[in-house]
Amino acid sequence: MSVENVVYIGSKPVMNYCLAVLTSLKDEGSRVTLKARGRAISTAVDVAEVTRRRFMENLTVENIEIGTEELESLEGRMRNVSTMTIVLKK
Repeated sequence: MSVENVVYIGSKPVMNYCLAVLTSLKDEGSRVTLKARGRAISTAVDVAEVTRRRFMENLTVENIEIGTEELESLEGRMRNVSTMTIVLKK
């Protein structure tokens, strides 16, 4: 049974997520997945690029998936939220 390395991107600073990616790659294996929704998508792209260019030059982008999820807003209405998944491989 394989352990999946997933880093969920939110509103924290980019460097916090870079550290999480580096830690996941060091401990668990050679692949990590970044998952983001809505406004956090740009942060996920920043995390992938900063990690690749500053810390691990041998890190490559294996796959990028985009999609849409339907979520219920606070008012009770359904709304579409964009999603992105980036798979990084050592």
